[in-house]
Amino acid sequence: MEIIKSFFCFISFAVLLLFTSMAEANRAHHHEFIIQATKVKRLCETHNSITVNGILSNMFPGPQLVINNGDTLVVKVINRARYNVTIHWHGVRQMRTGWADGPEFVTQCPIRPGSSYTYRFTIQGQEGTLWWHAHSSWLRATVYGSLLILPPAGSSYPFPNPHRNVPLLLGEWWDGNPVDVLREAIRTGAAPNISDAYTINGQPGDLYKCSSQDTTIVPINVGETILLRVINAALNQPLFFTVANHKFTVVGADASYLKPFTTNAIVLGPGQTTDVLITGDQPPNHYYMAARAYQSAQNAPFGNTTTTAILQYKSAPCCGGAKPIMPLLPAYNDTNTATRFSQSFRSLKRAEVPTELDENLFITIGLGLNNCPKNFRSRRCQGPNGTRFTASMNNVSFALPSNYSLLQAHHHAIPGVFTTDFPARPPVKFDYTGSNISRSLYQSVRGTKLYKLKYGSRVQIVLQDTGIVTPENHPIHLHGYDFYIVAEGFGNFNPKKDTAKFNLEDPPLRNTVGVPVNGWAVIRFVADNPGVWIMHCHLDAHISWGLAMAFLVENGNGLLETMEEPPADLPVC
Repeated sequence: MEIIKSFFCFISFAVLLLFTSMAEANRAHHHEFIIQATKVKRLCETHNSITVNGILSNMFPGPQLVINNGDTLVVKVINRARYNVTIHWHGVRQMRTGWADGPEFVTQCPIRPGSSYTYRFTIQGQEGTLWWHAHSSWLRATVYGSLLILPPAGSSYPFPNPHRNVPLLLGEWWDGNPVDVLREAIRTGAAPNISDAYTINGQPGDLYKCSSQDTTIVPINVGETILLRVINAALNQPLFFTVANHKFTVVGADASYLKPFTTNAIVLGPGQTTDVLITGDQPPNHYYMAARAYQSAQNAPFGNTTTTAILQYKSAPCCGGAKPIMPLLPAYNDTNTATRFSQSFRSLKRAEVPTELDENLFITIGLGLNNCPKNFRSRRCQGPNGTRFTASMNNVSFALPSNYSLLQAHHHAIPGVFTTDFPARPPVKFDYTGSNISRSLYQSVRGTKLYKLKYGSRVQIVLQDTGIVTPENHPIHLHGYDFYIVAEGFGNFNPKKDTAKFNLEDPPLRNTVGVPVNGWAVIRFVADNPGVWIMHCHLDAHISWGLAMAFLVENGNGLLETMEEPPADLPVC
């Protein structure tokens, strides 16, 4: 009898341990985001900026979220600002939880002033650095923060454990209201004003007026290795980033591990993240960490200033009065450095790249110029030669609905909100990267066109930059999915020659790809996440002009291949 009692006690204890470990491994993290106007002083001026929990914690950028792979996030967003708002969890796969993805009028209607909405989702199979940001108007200029995904409890990194994690969010700052900047650009049809400063963790740094006192400082000990989690949260600018006299070991990007490689500088398009190890192996001193523009579009205005933070050795002399050591940054138009960097990426392990294809799309991306409508006054057509800027994919300039979100319209079978006839090829074949592009190709067709994918489809997309108006490096972000970048190159994509360049062994897994200026990139993924998922340029000026499209991925078979029902508190339009 005592043996039987002991046996049952052992079984009960083992079951208790199992459930305890499962609870610890799949914890729910509850947060509250209060969106409201906060007085923020930068560049000598104080502005009422829209922030998250700013008054409660004087925090800008917003709260840092730290979770483990397998955990659940529950974030209640309370809107006390005067603008509509949504929050997008950039790079989170949102498996079957498209209602929590966040882009305004795509997966939800906006959270109106005075209202709230609770985002609920689980992180599945992702580790590294992601981030969150507003996905309505230009609120993400100040409404953003980091999302750090650690290995599951009991697991470790696939590289030596760093002494510390240090998120570095690269941003842009307008000495004014960024929402008004966008509204003025839409009203006039011209390009929006460029930002007045770049920032690191919300601070412009020593090289801007009235900024030295609050420059971000990253402490380090001699011999210490820290993991810098670099996020490009800028609205409209790819950025170079480097640290004086130090090298980076790149170990991850977009919450996916990479085969480590060493570099002096990294480049990130808006939306991209890069994890790098840096070691305190230099003489104790103060060293500038610096970021400035990578500008690939010719003759386009951009901010040519430099934001700085300080890597400060704890044993460095404190009162010498000398400036920190400045790094040598790449030139603004250094496409060679940007290309070498992006082509160094390899997945840590053999990748599960689809080799057989069900869908093969060719999508041109680029800008355009619409003729001034006859009923518009000239002040509303201040683009080049009296035009209005536009942008498109396969000559379709994407228009968001306003009465329903696309996901609501799909789920409830509401007619008239969108069509599913987005073209799989451009309507006209031309020399995409040539210098003599017909002016007839500058004007696009506005529409809310989706492309339908069956559940489980194996998809390839060739993303082709064009020289319409100007070629440019476009950071293309796909919601709801990671994808493999199997190849990239310059000129017009040639399927007869360029398929030989495809890496189907260990291509990097990303959620945002920088399509090379005057070039192309090829991505592949399996459509295993039902819902409506927008794919857009993460240069926010371009998405406001229509540089986007969306996929409608149908449900599969059974519960685990079917989108969840909408939550009860989903905002209504």
